[in-house]
Amino acid sequence: MFDALRRDIRAVRERDPAARSALEVLLCYPGVHALVFHRRARWLWDHGWLTTARLISHVARFITGIEIHPAATIGPGLFIDHGMGVVIGETAEVGANVTLLQGVTLGGTSLKREKRHPTLGDNVVVGAGAKVIGAFRIGDGSRIGAGSVVVREVPPNSVVVGVPGRVTYRDGQRVAGEIDLNQTDLPDPVSKAIEQLVERIRVLEAELETLRKKTEEERR
Repeated sequence: MFDALRRDIRAVRERDPAARSALEVLLCYPGVHALVFHRRARWLWDHGWLTTARLISHVARFITGIEIHPAATIGPGLFIDHGMGVVIGETAEVGANVTLLQGVTLGGTSLKREKRHPTLGDNVVVGAGAKVIGAFRIGDGSRIGAGSVVVREVPPNSVVVGVPGRVTYRDGQRVAGEIDLNQTDLPDPVSKAIEQLVERIRVLEAELETLRKKTEEERR
């Protein structure tokens, strides 16, 4: 238990420059508190105390603003930054060293009692307000841009932005094993498409001008 707590605190201090001490993290970070509650709830769930486990999860949500189902699988080194509004569903699986920001939902799409929530690989970063919905995998080292809605599988080392989420960057210049928290310097597919349209219009206007001059010369 204490080893897991030390790991939680270390994850926060490594990834949040605002964290000034271990004591501050222990007392003031709801993401850490939510993980402590979840471990107790998961133990009870695994031993058949299902309602008690759900009650602990409910109390944790009231205190922290973070809802983690007792049956969810949480890997080591999870950092839930700010945390308010984070929801992790029953069959969700979260890998090692994952970072979730406020408002993230790992949700399901099926009414059947089966795997219906996403699996996040190691070193994944999910930006504020992003929704990952369905039983598919987000590959290791991928980043989900803030506000994105992801409804299909994402390859490793990818960047996903937009609604619905689209892979806009894959297997780029990434240092192996490094956790990248950059959520702002992401490719913008809409802006790129507009730039391509503007360039195409410029080319067409040049062609029209050439045709106009040629027509005037022929009339002479």
